[in-house]
Amino acid sequence: MKVSITDECTGCGVCETIAPDVFVVEDEKATVNADEIAGNEDEIKEAAEECPDEAIKIE
Repeated sequence: MKVSITDECTGCGVCETIAPDVFVVEDEKATVNADEIAGNEDEIKEAAEECPDEAIKIE
């Protein structure tokens, strides 16, 4: 699973709340902790669905 954050991200923090091991919000934009993706797939999918900016892309 590949996860990325697009430029549409406004840093609202929803993703970090749902999957704090995977997403970190700094400087008004989320980043992905690539080392923590394995085992967190359900949380990542939920974060992508709940993101108000539709900024989380999963491949």
